[in-house]
Amino acid sequence: MSSYGDDSAPETEPAPAPAPKQKRSSTKMTDKQKTDLNKHMAKHKKAGMSLSEQKSHRMKMMGRMRKGMTVQKAHNDIKKSQK
Repeated sequence: MSSYGDDSAPETEPAPAPAPKQKRSSTKMTDKQKTDLNKHMAKHKKAGMSLSEQKSHRMKMMGRMRKGMTVQKAHNDIKKSQK
């Protein structure tokens, strides 16, 4: 006959939680980068880029600029990747 208080059953320890994935270190854009990007986007607005295209282009630019690229390098990289 078994009793409920029997301590002879091996207790299993809960598996350790998996280590959290390291987040990419994203750096915030500096004020100079922000003003440079705003100037860049103003040029595209004047050139007739649609709002959805502007938003897409801005997001691509911001991602590259946070990695340390200048406006010119980021723009050239985007043009290169579209081909």
